[in-house]
Amino acid sequence: MVQALNRALSDEMEADPDVIVLGEDVGTLGGVFRVTDQLQAKFGPHRCFDTPLAEVSIIGASIGFAIYGRRPVPEIQFDGFAHTAFEQIVSQLAKYRNKTRGTVAVPVTVRVPYGGGIGGIELHGESPESYWIHTPGLRVVTPGTTSDAYWLLRESIRCNDPVIFLEPKRRYYLREDVEFPFTGAPLDKAVVRAEGTDVTLLAYGPLVRTAMEAAAAGPADGLSIEVVDLRSLSPLDDETILTSVRKTGRCVVAHEAQRTLGVGAEIAARVSEAAFDVLQAPVLRATGFDTPYPPARIEQYWLPDAERILDRATQAMEY
Repeated sequence: MVQALNRALSDEMEADPDVIVLGEDVGTLGGVFRVTDQLQAKFGPHRCFDTPLAEVSIIGASIGFAIYGRRPVPEIQFDGFAHTAFEQIVSQLAKYRNKTRGTVAVPVTVRVPYGGGIGGIELHGESPESYWIHTPGLRVVTPGTTSDAYWLLRESIRCNDPVIFLEPKRRYYLREDVEFPFTGAPLDKAVVRAEGTDVTLLAYGPLVRTAMEAAAAGPADGLSIEVVDLRSLSPLDDETILTSVRKTGRCVVAHEAQRTLGVGAEIAARVSEAAFDVLQAPVLRATGFDTPYPPARIEQYWLPDAERILDRATQAMEY
């Protein structure tokens, strides 16, 4: 996936001279995870450059670049560091187009490696998507496969809205045979990754692979699971979600983030409002726990795995 993201950045910088990349160690080093490797050598230090260790200034500078016609792609090095840029993202980046009555777009794509599963220290395993989804004016997307990482990032950079691009870092080394340039689904569309008839399983980012593992194990428990990769968390693709739920009559939402007021809560409300007539069980959630993200040595017990997801699917069937 790292190589796919790197290729997407390179292809967009090649196609559009206004695309620039900035952040901590993205230039000479090529990023902590090497997503920006060799971009500075290829495009020069004026288009891929290092910044001070100050996330709020990275986003503030990106807004300024965008106002003057550039398409900045800033990198926040780790999920937990994005909180220090919260004010600039929520108060300025998300609102600028609206407060100029649509006359000034700020096409900034903020790349944020997120989620747990890499044995990281404190502030290196956060899932902050709900903060951004709750903020009107932002698009929030996250890829679940290597090929989609390429296409989704290219689509995000071309979008005139600000995009929070969440990269599932424990899937950075996920391998897939991809022929570039790859073309995928539109930016705001969900994708059915596995067909099924008993339960709709909605997942995104790092849990797409886990959901596929659960779907593969389902037949042994007598379960036929349909996996929907949400891809876009804001806006949500209600049409694809509801089409699947109307087919199966049951819905389970899986995400790493804490349960309370997570994406699953919003989807449960939407499905209940729009498809109550077909539901054969409540919408259930397989999530992280309502605690701070744990130390690395016990994170495997905190993160939802295929077993926890299958347990929720079985509960839905037995309701």
